Amino acid sequence: MVLDCDPGHDDAVALFMALASPAVSVELVTTCAGNQRPEKTFANARRLLALAGREDIPVVQGSPRPLRRELIIADYVHGESGIDGAELPEATVEPDGRRAVEAIAQLVESSDEPITLVATGPLTNIAIFLLAYPDLRDRIAQISIMGGACFGGNYSAAAEFNIYVDPEAADIVFNAGVPIAMFGLDVTHKAQIFTPEIEAIRALGTRTGEVFAGLLEFYDRSTTRPFLAPDDHVEGLHMHDPCAVAYLIDPSLFTMVATRVDIVTSDGPTLGATVVDYNASSGREPNALVGFDIDRDRFAHLLHTSLASFA
Repeated sequence: MVLDCDPGHDDAVALFMALASPAVSVELVTTCAGNQRPEKTFANARRLLALAGREDIPVVQGSPRPLRRELIIADYVHGESGIDGAELPEATVEPDGRRAVEAIAQLVESSDEPITLVATGPLTNIAIFLLAYPDLRDRIAQISIMGGACFGGNYSAAAEFNIYVDPEAADIVFNAGVPIAMFGLDVTHKAQIFTPEIEAIRALGTRTGEVFAGLLEFYDRSTTRPFLAPDDHVEGLHMHDPCAVAYLIDPSLFTMVATRVDIVTSDGPTLGATVVDYNASSGREPNALVGFDIDRDRFAHLLHTSLASFA
């Protein structure tokens, strides 16, 4: 698989979940801008691989901005570095001089098996690859995406952040004819972990456990809504990006619905919305499997055991 990411706290968890699993093999990491500016997400990916001791995986920087729009970043969530909350080691992975799109194409073309693309940030790099190398589309097994929502957004009333940042790129990807698994807010808001589970990560007694406990505590403070719902349910920390990886490791964790997804690219209050034809009212063929439910306990166990496998 290729992980195209913008680390980002939940991107970091997704990366380590993928690295820990024998079910997937991370062959390439490419970075995009979103949670922070491009130079910071690129540095963060390399520092995370240094923490994991995986200097063998190339990291390639992608597009510095969306296809048509000015860059929006989520520093109000992820902090000044893009991954505030813990001290990461200095990067030991040498910068790769290729462009992300070239690196993806070279891997896809040379691989003996179809490649899965996992996108946990804006879809700019993936869209450019699909446009630049249409002859390689048949060699993509699937694209697993964290982004979008059927019911409401988190950046605007209608749009989830990753799709809002580059809706034109999302429109290209969803219309490319490649199998897509979409993990939007409908399911990622259910992929929660709670304070005792963060404490259990620190209790691992490893450097990785200490780092991720700090990262998750920062992310919890910046994102979790501190209220009690009418049923006295305390809102947990949403692990958005790891859903796109967890599905590849164990698809049975999720309830998926085959449906049509279209992207709103026109300016206005619905810009960046993913129009999910949940009730099959359009009569159009589905172009994505969309996640709507998750086995939260098993997901949390996968997250913990993934981090526990690192020193």
